[in-house]
Amino acid sequence: MESSQKTSTGLKVGLGILLVLFLGTAFYASKLYTDKKETEKTLVTEKQQVMNDLNNMAMQYDEAIAESEIKNQDLIAARERIQGLMDSLKVSQNSVNSLWRYKKKFLALQEEMEVLMVENDKLKVENEYLASSLDSTQIQLAERTVFTDSLLVQNTELASVVEDAAALQTVGLVGMGVIERRNGRQIPTERASRSDKIKVCFTVAKNTLTEAGDKELYVQVIDPKNNVLGSNDQIEFEDQVLNYSLISRFNYENRNLAICEYISEDKDSKFEKGRYKVNVFNDKALISTSEFVLK
Repeated sequence: MESSQKTSTGLKVGLGILLVLFLGTAFYASKLYTDKKETEKTLVTEKQQVMNDLNNMAMQYDEAIAESEIKNQDLIAARERIQGLMDSLKVSQNSVNSLWRYKKKFLALQEEMEVLMVENDKLKVENEYLASSLDSTQIQLAERTVFTDSLLVQNTELASVVEDAAALQTVGLVGMGVIERRNGRQIPTERASRSDKIKVCFTVAKNTLTEAGDKELYVQVIDPKNNVLGSNDQIEFEDQVLNYSLISRFNYENRNLAICEYISEDKDSKFEKGRYKVNVFNDKALISTSEFVLK
């Protein structure tokens, strides 16, 4: 009888321990679930805040672009990068690492915007002076503006906002018509009939993750009649055929590199009036695009 009582007491103690363990496990699981939900809620809120900040930044660029009589290609390119980051953020996962990466990209774009806005204000003042100046003064100021833009993009590091960290990227892509003097001096012009060449300039951005050495990019210039100017050669990739105007070849040394290329028409031909489109490809990937008009 005494042995049966001891066995019954042992069973009760064991059941009690199991019940405590079960309740403890249930409480722990419930806490983990609650913590997970709170974390997800916080991430969603912070992600929306980053999206709101990017949207406000995009609106500021839109206002600056709309106020400028002459298109500032740096502002347009920066606005496109913001839109790309917003599109990527929309479909990104709600994780701490992902959100932190997008916050760093936002901060980099914010620093770039401060520099570009200051430069844009300077350009607006210069453009007002251009409107009341003689043709010779206008040409000199245009050359100064191109030079200033070139210095700006050389000192702007965008490696932190490039998704593919090892791929070459270009910034500050501009196209224009130029008059070429016998002494080699070049004068920018918006006149199709006076243009001797199309000048395409861009900066290959510094990227320490890219291996140094000989590199090449494909430059494509499309005229108002949708013709590819220049050599109009083709290169075939696995799923794409690219018609290009020229191949820009250069030695890359892991630092900002300013490049200008030229496209000429036949001596008996003239450039068409209208809107021209300039594209730069890294293999088959379009990495930069811009437009300009010849009157």
